[in-house]
Amino acid sequence: MTLEPLTDQEQQRRIKLARLMESGIDPYPARAQRTHTNAQAIAALQKAEGSEPPVVTVVGRLVSIRVMGKSSFAHIEDASGRLQLYLRQDLLGEQPYTMFKRDLDLGDFVEATGQMFFTRTGEPSVQVEKLRLLSKALRPLPAVKEKDGRVFDAFADKEQRYRQRYVDLAVNPDVREIFYTRARIVSAIRRFLDERGFVEVETPILQPIYGGAAARPFETYHNQLKQKLYLRISDELYLKRLIVGGFERVYEIGRDFRNEGVSFKHNPEFTQIEFYMAYADYRDVMDLTEQLIAYVAQEALGTTKIVREGQEIDLSPPWRRWQLRDAIREITGIDYEAYPDAESLYEAIVRIGGTPERKSSWGKLIDPTLINYVEPHLIQPTFLYDYPLEVSPLAKRKPGTANVVERFEFFIGGLELGNAFSEINDPLDQQERFLATSRALAAGDEEAHPLDEDYILALSYGMPPTGGFGMGIDRLTMLLTGKESLREVILFPHLRARS
Repeated sequence: MTLEPLTDQEQQRRIKLARLMESGIDPYPARAQRTHTNAQAIAALQKAEGSEPPVVTVVGRLVSIRVMGKSSFAHIEDASGRLQLYLRQDLLGEQPYTMFKRDLDLGDFVEATGQMFFTRTGEPSVQVEKLRLLSKALRPLPAVKEKDGRVFDAFADKEQRYRQRYVDLAVNPDVREIFYTRARIVSAIRRFLDERGFVEVETPILQPIYGGAAARPFETYHNQLKQKLYLRISDELYLKRLIVGGFERVYEIGRDFRNEGVSFKHNPEFTQIEFYMAYADYRDVMDLTEQLIAYVAQEALGTTKIVREGQEIDLSPPWRRWQLRDAIREITGIDYEAYPDAESLYEAIVRIGGTPERKSSWGKLIDPTLINYVEPHLIQPTFLYDYPLEVSPLAKRKPGTANVVERFEFFIGGLELGNAFSEINDPLDQQERFLATSRALAAGDEEAHPLDEDYILALSYGMPPTGGFGMGIDRLTMLLTGKESLREVILFPHLRARS
């Protein structure tokens, strides 16, 4: 189990384990018998209202023990909450009571049967008539401090919390609540889309050609097929193949993988929702997006108002719609259309104190300018729309323009949450774009989009006008739970290996 020497507490717990087994007690039985959750047991007692209190069998982890001679109090905790146990030697029996006092520890799981009652202080409790050990914990949980009935400063080292999330969850109810909220967020997204005629589908994670975003992929190898494969960076191209095939509204919630850096808002493995809607454009998707986020917040939190870094944010529609060019010009003073080449735009950014990469293309100079100067100002929900064609190889060109596409990103609390397009449905235009990006890839741009000939083939059979959307579930959860890092909302974030 471990190469580290056992602590005194761990040695004592193993002694107790051996003693339990010698006395014929199975410390890890295969089954539990539960009639009520802790919350249900409390509710049943409250409902009795003077009639015969219910007899219940409850289970949970021991989180407090207070021994007072021949009677004791303890608390157990299950997923529904805490419940007090009252144990008396004369009712429970001498041997089981001795086992409880001598051989059980905080962190052990137990099963308790008895009649519910209110103590003199009014606390719902079980008068235990039968006690059974369900699982002996061989390691003690970190010390838990309490104040005013709330747990605080338990297992506070962040890296250790992420490495041993199971311990973090066991001692920090607030952390468990983050992931209950995340589950409600995902369920609400599904309900919203299902009610509007979208069909949930599954598309390949292992792909012979990655695509749908600008990112480096993770590579793997299929031994039987003798074929290099990639973990998908997006679901987009397969979902749009389904639009070609006759589905009109599809979505997928799944894992995507990008072989890139880690930050408070980036993780190489992440969960994304993408949907595609035939006979729609990016303005239709804007309408749906603001409705979706407001709906999810109401369902998951009970409100459309949240607070981030001390500022109240109202998620209810309508949201601000701001052309990207106007936003950058208003905040930085730079009109990027006035600088037609990378060199002149680079110099303009340097003059305002920016530090762009010297070798960046014209389009790739715009994105860091947006991130560094504009994004921090986008606290209330905002759509930035109409992006340069060069950085949007899958978005449809805006009518009447040469280098602007119908694309938007949306921002809340200074954080970019999602990306959407009017999708290209002209196979010749898409082929030309892919040829340009594949040349960039061959020239050393590791994030350039590769050529996908089968996707071009699919488009050549005809795809109706379509609006597409992608959003990171992790970032949305981070926003709605008020957390400052993706690691707080991912159950098991990837960390560097320990030396």
